[in-house]
Amino acid sequence: MPNTERSQAWKDWFREYGGRLLLFARQQARHESEAEDILQEAVVSLWKADGGGDAGPPDLPLAFTAIRHAAIDHARKTDRRVRREQASEYVLDDDSGRVDWFGSGGLEDQERKEMMEVAMKQLPEKFREVLVLKIWGDQTFAQIAETLGIPQNTAASRYRYGVEALRKSLAGALE
Repeated sequence: MPNTERSQAWKDWFREYGGRLLLFARQQARHESEAEDILQEAVVSLWKADGGGDAGPPDLPLAFTAIRHAAIDHARKTDRRVRREQASEYVLDDDSGRVDWFGSGGLEDQERKEMMEVAMKQLPEKFREVLVLKIWGDQTFAQIAETLGIPQNTAASRYRYGVEALRKSLAGALE
């Protein structure tokens, strides 16, 4: 495949799946800017692993796995940097940013987005990951299990428990 066709295939792939991937990266990140960095690191690592795009864009489950690994690496690097800075009496304010998981939108959707974001943040991380991958990532339980390195039945049960907890939380918010 010529270089321009490979480049176009990657652009088309990112255009189609970029929003889903960014949503998952936002769920993994502490701040919006970190989510974008994590996504960029993951896509670049996938591209490099592919030999510079020779075989074309990766499968979506592989991309989610790469984002998760990039997020873990990014958090470790950030924590090490913060510890170094604190040791040198330079304190970084890590609470200065706010992650908007669902992106910006019209004013009419803002209240609903905020309620959903609050409800999602109240869930344990293991449930949040599965919900984001299943609902917004359109992943099967087999793909989620592979991405998170857990058994397929565990992915399914985390999904059920997460949906139930989310339903209860949102029902309470709507009363």
